[in-house]
Amino acid sequence: MLQHSGLTLAYLGDALYDLLVREQLIAQGETKVDVLHNRAIQYTSASGQHQAYRLIEPHLTEEEQTIFKRGRNAKTQRKAKNQDLSDYRQATGLEALFGYLYLDNQIERIDELMTMIMEDQ
Repeated sequence: MLQHSGLTLAYLGDALYDLLVREQLIAQGETKVDVLHNRAIQYTSASGQHQAYRLIEPHLTEEEQTIFKRGRNAKTQRKAKNQDLSDYRQATGLEALFGYLYLDNQIERIDELMTMIMEDQ
């Protein structure tokens, strides 16, 4: 697989993670858009993603940890908007991991991680 920067992986992973959270929430039966939006924010905000990472961290492979760290440690000119910098970096790492798994066609692994995240939050 082509080597992508942590920020490139996070760019893709951000969109993927948001879509997966929305799909999961709709699958749970909620139909009111404002409720869906408020629940999605709990998962997709930087602090929500930091919490999600803490849930899956013990289950990650060494390779997945390496990808996470590549995203977390990436230097960016963007600043965290209304977020703790630590949470923002952790969220970027989580997004990079999801972007990597998607590009590597590891869909079953993505599903496993999302199940862990959605069941525990």
